[in-house]
Amino acid sequence: MKVACGLLNAVALGLALIALPQQGVAADVPAGDEAAQLRGIINNIMDDNAAFVKSHKPDYYRPFADDQHPRATVVTCADSRVHMHALDKTPDGDLFVVRNIGNQIGTAEGSVEYGVRQLHTPLLIIIGHVACDAIKLARGNYSKESAPIKRELDTIKLPARNSKADEDEEWLRGVDANVNNQVALALKKFSAEIGDGKLTVIGAVYDFRNVMHQGQGRLNIININGSTDSGSIMSGLMKMTGAGMKLDKKQAEKKPLEH
Repeated sequence: MKVACGLLNAVALGLALIALPQQGVAADVPAGDEAAQLRGIINNIMDDNAAFVKSHKPDYYRPFADDQHPRATVVTCADSRVHMHALDKTPDGDLFVVRNIGNQIGTAEGSVEYGVRQLHTPLLIIIGHVACDAIKLARGNYSKESAPIKRELDTIKLPARNSKADEDEEWLRGVDANVNNQVALALKKFSAEIGDGKLTVIGAVYDFRNVMHQGQGRLNIININGSTDSGSIMSGLMKMTGAGMKLDKKQAEKKPLEH
């Protein structure tokens, strides 16, 4: 144990030393200087982690220090523009996150199954996003990509092109189709849990460009347990969030006008 602790302390000290300002390094680094970029990102990571440690006291970790009870399994793209702070201010212990290119179930089936069947999350949410590079690659010729990347792109199934649609429309249509395909896979794989009312599967698209015109940064729900029409989605969301019950209660509380 002492050896392990000593090793960890040495690693922490080494990272701390890396994070210190390096003498002799110019403030303005030429573009393409990978060593300088590395120093910058390590400094940033260490600074941000130090700030996190300072602002989060032991009580913060107590609910999940010994075990985890996440509320949702999240399957999302590995894209650097998609992160959990967009949908959860405090994802620690809250979200069991599975990330891969193209937010796929098939290429990370064991991880998704672990969240649903071992951790018993009542929600499985599959999140695609606008301007997804995986969808763009899958739509085109990716024969020159490496074998591992090709294997993951091969499992993305997209509809035939619409010759009347422009490229951006086709891109978004591909994103939507992929999310719906992943929901369909989940419905088949976890049919028992869904049938028993223990699991709900939601498909969504994160829009950091506002191409869906619902607000930049909006998480747009496009599928609930296989239902994709807006009326069914709205009804399903109201039922799950209790919005309909609140509305009915307010209406019931209204009294007729007295004359």
